[in-house]
Amino acid sequence: MLLLDTDIVIDLLRQYSPATAWLSTQINEEIYIPGLVAMELIQGCANKREVTIVQNFINPFPLLWPSPQVADQALVIYADGRLSHNIGILDALIGQLAVSMKTPLHTFNQKHFVAIPGLRTIQPYPHGQ
Repeated sequence: MLLLDTDIVIDLLRQYSPATAWLSTQINEEIYIPGLVAMELIQGCANKREVTIVQNFINPFPLLWPSPQVADQALVIYADGRLSHNIGILDALIGQLAVSMKTPLHTFNQKHFVAIPGLRTIQPYPHGQ
């Protein structure tokens, strides 16, 4: 199971060659996108055409949503880490979703998630120089 963070999906949308090459090797893996990542992607769209592109891209992937229990745990993490680690609301929810599923989060935004106990992150391909 692969759980993708926003930055990975953006690379795929932009057809960043290391990202697309990596994805092409994941043929036996189930790939999931947190629903909150889908919402972040749409938030970054400037027009309806971009929204349609994002929707068409994410459509084949199952979306995962945090349960109320995961949201409660994310609130504790957010309260503990907001001032000390500057963790964002969505990052707390996305990270805690990965923890609850016992799966690593594929991301390059390591610093966004350091405040989340038990979260494993993976940088799946070489990224920008």
